Amino acid sequence: MKFVAFERKLQGTGASRRLRIAGKVPGIVYGAGEPATIELDHNALYHALKKEAFHSSILEMELNGTVTKVLLRDFQMHPYKPQVQHIDFQRVDATTKISKKVPLHFVGEAESPAVKTDKCTVNHVITQLEINCLAEQLPEFIEVDLSKLTLGHSVHVNDLVVASHVKIVTHGKPNPVVATAVAPVVEEIVVAAAPAADDKKGKKGKK
Repeated sequence: MKFVAFERKLQGTGASRRLRIAGKVPGIVYGAGEPATIELDHNALYHALKKEAFHSSILEMELNGTVTKVLLRDFQMHPYKPQVQHIDFQRVDATTKISKKVPLHFVGEAESPAVKTDKCTVNHVITQLEINCLAEQLPEFIEVDLSKLTLGHSVHVNDLVVASHVKIVTHGKPNPVVATAVAPVVEEIVVAAAPAADDKKGKKGKK
């Protein structure tokens, strides 16, 4: 994905406020050289942030006619308005090692024995994982194959197929669960028994 940024000369709270009023977003680019303050068009950025690839892939930033590879590192939103307040990017090259969270894409769920035969619900316990790799080898997502998932079983991190240059970081947790099959809930219907015929007659006789 490619986007255009512009050099931001004025800095400070007041300057940033005026930028936002004008429909711009203040930002910064750091890494591989001196930090650069930038500004971006708010509407274009707001729509780009809705795309998964903008968060988990290498981006091409055009600034002053030069295209640089960058990675989205952070952004701040207004507490209650749909407005981007600030954004951070990191310059990357072939030698840049990064730690980044990438989304999981679940496939084969409907064809799995757990869903197709046993009518289970598949619970996606983890939807993203942190990985270590070179920036240029960053995968846009990690695929989770659920086609063989059966009732009473789960898919763990060690079951995922990733490239040899990608290392999954679990922060000390041994082989966490990624997805699990949950058995369908069987509702038990309790029907109240009707009063016996003799009981009804006895009550009438007493009256």
